[in-house]
Parts: sequence; C-alpha cells; structure tokens
Amino acid sequence: MSIILKPIITEKMTSLTEKLNRVGFIVDKKANKVEIKKAIEDFYNVKIVDVNTISYAGKTKSRYTKAGFIKGRTNAFKKAIVTLAEGENIDFYSSI
Repeated sequence: MSIILKPIITEKMTSLTEKLNRVGFIVDKKANKVEIKKAIEDFYNVKIVDVNTISYAGKTKSRYTKAGFIKGRTNAFKKAIVTLAEGENIDFYSSI
C-alpha cells in the first residue's frame, strides 16, 4: 500500500514552498501523520519538522446537457502539508 499518491504542484503550493519551506502531497485517506512523515522521509531523504493533514469530502455536482441533467460526484481525498527542516528541499523536476 503506497501512502504517498502524488505531490501537489500548483502555483499556490509553489509559493508556499518558496516562502515557508512547505510541500503538499495527496496521500492515502487511511494514513496518519506518523506514517506520512516516515514515508516522505524514506522516499525523498529529507528531514520533516511538522505534518498537517486535511481531509476533503467529495462534492456533488450537476450540469445540464442536451440529454438532460447529469449528476456526479468528485472524489474524496486527503492532503498532507509537510514542513521541511531548515536547509532541506525536494526537487520534483530533477528527473525530467
């Protein structure tokens, strides 16, 4: 079971990384802060100071088309914002 699903690479997250040395990840919904910290430290070889988690519920959405109303639901997910130690960084673009 993989705890880290994918990193969050958005304009807002990039500015947060530059200012406060924090990085965001989409993680498994059942993972706790200790498991998230261990998984990221092992995978990226960095020292983590703090882990904050946010659980998002899926939203119900609908739209009107020629065939009528289409109803659906977005996925529920869990986000982890980790604070890296002073001098540490994660480069997501090194393997490109």
